[in-house]
Amino acid sequence: MTTTVDAGAATARTSLADYLSSVLRRLPPLPPLDLDLTQAYGHVLAQDVPAPHQAPSFDYAAIDGYAVSADDLLGVARMTRLSVIGDLTAASWRPVRLTPGTCFSVAAGAPLPGGADTVVPADWTDQGMAAVEIHRPPKRGHGVRRAGDEIGAGTVLARAGVVVTPALLAVFAATGIAHVVVRPSPRVVVAATGDELVDLGRVSQPGQVVDVSSHALAAAASEAGAYVYRLGICDDDPEGLRGLLEDQSNRADLIITTGGTGVGPGDMVRRVLARRDGVRAGSVAFTELAVYPCSMLGFGTVGVEEVPIICLPGDPGAAMIGFEMLVRPAVQLLSGAQPVFRPSVRGHLLTAVQSPLGMREFRPAQVSERRGGGYTVQPLAGGPYTLSGLAASNALMVLGERIGSAPAGSTVDVMLLDRRR
Repeated sequence: MTTTVDAGAATARTSLADYLSSVLRRLPPLPPLDLDLTQAYGHVLAQDVPAPHQAPSFDYAAIDGYAVSADDLLGVARMTRLSVIGDLTAASWRPVRLTPGTCFSVAAGAPLPGGADTVVPADWTDQGMAAVEIHRPPKRGHGVRRAGDEIGAGTVLARAGVVVTPALLAVFAATGIAHVVVRPSPRVVVAATGDELVDLGRVSQPGQVVDVSSHALAAAASEAGAYVYRLGICDDDPEGLRGLLEDQSNRADLIITTGGTGVGPGDMVRRVLARRDGVRAGSVAFTELAVYPCSMLGFGTVGVEEVPIICLPGDPGAAMIGFEMLVRPAVQLLSGAQPVFRPSVRGHLLTAVQSPLGMREFRPAQVSERRGGGYTVQPLAGGPYTLSGLAASNALMVLGERIGSAPAGSTVDVMLLDRRR
């Protein structure tokens, strides 16, 4: 059972629920566009898709064998002999018809001859060419796919908000669909800020910190379904930052920055973006949240086009938590995907944990399904070690603002990190 306390310490901070509600309602889905089916994979449908035609569109043989009329096999206990009057392949198109006592040799996918209602598997016969002996009569309808058996014309194949998967694409193609109306995948720009940052291939040392966040965030945005462009490192230069954001606002649907969200003398992102005229148009509000370890986020718009921008902390672990809290739902909203948030479950805690009072903590965890049902939750490294904890996690354990400690055996909320790969 978890221990709870009065969360009065959080009164000066904004709750995560209130913050998400106020921010996400400002992010409408991107305008829809009509795409060729070959380009639709991974996009989100902008409208329901009904089947224009039935599938299958005609009766055909589902297996290799002999197309027969079941009436010719009635009363046959062991063996019957039929004349083979032709061969049909999947490319056959001329209409043909059985007469009593005859059959067609057919390949899987071949249109069914008129009068035929059954396909006898080839290995149930002597596989004759001019005449065939059937050793084992099948039931009527065996080996046959009837028109409309799988999908009827007018059936809704998928609803708006569904991601086009390879299987869904196949269903669309099977019913004669060549184009679908989708939401475009958001174009996301990721920039890291800070004079201290250096690129990969080095080790952090005093005065130099390897840019971890922009690489991790670019990968996370790509995993969420966005087209991502990583700008790299931007120095703490006000004019350079303004120019960078103005330039990117002409080509992005969402901009993500990392670093510079605090109130220190070097926190240039906040100093530039919090001003109404900081980047010509739009403004960014920086909000202190009752969240650990990502307690400060910036959100607003930049540029003449008022492109949404989300400002994350410079600490890589906190930035990744901020991504899961806000950026990923924002990408989902822009792309029109449903649901917006990751799935969550409740699980039994295997190890006792302490949590900051008055803060909603997101801690990496390993979740496992129990054989008898339900889930177990093993907490991993959090706080200043969140980054290493995330690398080994498949979930985020969520401890509410009023929870100061959670003993082993208690039930906790868990957000599943259902990564695509």
